[in-house]
Formats: sequence, structure tokens, C-alpha cells
Amino acid sequence: MSTITLLDEALAELCEVQFATSGYRKPVGYFRSCLAQQTNGELMLFVAHAPGRYLGHVKLVWLPDYPPFQAGGIPEIQDLNVLPDYRRQGIGTALITVCEVLAATRTDTIGIGVGLHPGYNAAQRLYPRLGYLLDGNGVHYHDQPVKEHASYCFDDDLVIYFTKRLR
Repeated sequence: MSTITLLDEALAELCEVQFATSGYRKPVGYFRSCLAQQTNGELMLFVAHAPGRYLGHVKLVWLPDYPPFQAGGIPEIQDLNVLPDYRRQGIGTALITVCEVLAATRTDTIGIGVGLHPGYNAAQRLYPRLGYLLDGNGVHYHDQPVKEHASYCFDDDLVIYFTKRLR
């Protein structure tokens, strides 16, 4: 049985150790850095976990870098991660729902971005199923609109954004 809780010191340590062995990359100290940002009120990081096991996490960023979300005062769900062995069990949906419930206490709209490369295929299918609609601002690279006929690196920073009305 999994639980979703707000990141704290103990969970930050668990996440650092277990995420590092998952085959995915985060900078060393990533979760501790998120904890400091959470303490400063910049974001909230929720962790899905079972006794002694990290399953996944998500951030809710109150003032994201993406200009249309900044201008609209729209908080952004970022960095949704569920370890492969725990996917398709509702954990990602539960993490997103926690963010939506919290965001609804401050705003009526929430945003989320997703990379365009195939590593994000599951998220690309999930977000519309949960009621997210394209925000209408097209593809962005490093939070800036791509220019027609220009070339961009097909990496995690080539993103399209969605929004959802919460109330």
C-alpha cells in the first residue's frame, strides 16, 4: 500500500538514495534542494512511498518559469516521476490529484508540461485523460516558443504545455 506525503528530511534521504539507483538521473542533492525550496514556499514536493521504498514524486511550483503560466498566475505541476515497476497502478494520477487539490485552494487553473520525445509517451496520453487541454501556445524550448523552420535538440526541454480548470 502506498502513501503520498509532503517531502521531509527523512523522505529526502530515502528519495536521494533510491532514485539514484533507479537508472534515472537527477543532480546529486536534488531532493534536498527541493526541500529547501519547499521551506522557502517556492514549491511543494509530494512523494509516493511504501514502507522503506520510494515509488515516485511530483512538484507543484507556485511561480513557474514558463512565461504564460507566470503571466496568468498558474502554478505548474513539474517533474512527475513514477518508477517503472510501479507504473499503471494509479500512482501518477494520485500524485497529480494531490497537486490539483492543493492548487485549487489558491487558483482556478493549473498547468503541466510534457516533453515531446517518446520517453514521455505515457504522460502525453495521461494528461488529456485527466482533463488537461493544450494551452494553445505551441511547442517551447527552454520555456521560449520555438521558431518556425528552426532546429532544436530533441531532448527533455522540447515541451508542450497543458492547463486544466479546477473549479
